[in-house]
Amino acid sequence: MKNKIKHSLPNLLTFINLSLGIIALLFSIKDDLIQASLLVMVAALTDRFDGKVARMLDSTSELGKELDSLSDLISFGVAPIIIAWKISFFNLGIIGYLLTVLFPIAGAYRLARYNITTFNNVFCGVPITIAGAFLSIINLYNSFSHIRHSYSNINTIICAVIIVLLSYLMVSKIQIKKR
Repeated sequence: MKNKIKHSLPNLLTFINLSLGIIALLFSIKDDLIQASLLVMVAALTDRFDGKVARMLDSTSELGKELDSLSDLISFGVAPIIIAWKISFFNLGIIGYLLTVLFPIAGAYRLARYNITTFNNVFCGVPITIAGAFLSIINLYNSFSHIRHSYSNINTIICAVIIVLLSYLMVSKIQIKKR
């Protein structure tokens, strides 16, 4: 029994990550974009620990790795871009849709590439967790700008450039050493 709990703890953290991403999506549907952005950042904290806990408890598994990737796609690929779409791209038509699709596609590609690569303490491309958390910080800033009625077209342009850049960095071959 004790062994079963030990092996379930990393997956529990992964499911908390996934739950926070889904709740962030629900908050964004209700236009509570500040709460949604904050939940993505909290999800990043839980994602930081699921792998560490799995290695510490010697309970890593292929199932856990796949669950983590699926959760990351929701929490850091889908949730932050939907928030950004609601803030910045809602009225841009096809350009807004293309920007919104680009980010999670790049994140899914990066996650799939990671899952089939032998890990040697070096990431290839920026991890989706970092990209999604960074986009959530941008979303948080833009949400506050909306509240203060100081949001402008330049915010939309900057957000679009950041999304394209983050998408490129996720699929790039840039190597990042894990600490």
